[in-house]
Amino acid sequence: MTTRREGRELALQALYSKDLVLQDANTTLKRITESFSEGEEPTLSVNSKAYAFASELVNGVVSNLQAIDSRIAEKSKHWSMARMARVDLNILRLAVFELLYRPDIPKNVTMNEAIEVAKKFGADDSASFVNGILDEIASTVTDKE
Repeated sequence: MTTRREGRELALQALYSKDLVLQDANTTLKRITESFSEGEEPTLSVNSKAYAFASELVNGVVSNLQAIDSRIAEKSKHWSMARMARVDLNILRLAVFELLYRPDIPKNVTMNEAIEVAKKFGADDSASFVNGILDEIASTVTDKE
């Protein structure tokens, strides 16, 4: 797994957990990574670059949540955000943050990564759902945005 994929997955877990327990996303991210080093099982290490990328994504989503959610709501025809699965919504939030605020990451990379994360963490139809909405949003994003 690439460092950025690991970061995206950590960020998704933090945002999802934040939605469930209504806790600060950075605190949640820290707890998730700490849980990798606790317990009696062999520890999993979290790459420091992956953690830094996850933290950047989480902070970016939280700081720009209103603009991100507005884009998602605008393009999610027939789906209110309240009806969306929390996993799918947070995958969309992460990807929309990248599309809008990280011009250094190519659009196709952002979309492919979101689809792969949706396949891993979402329901059977999550990948196609995420792809459909992201395709609509990506088509409206200019390179300078």
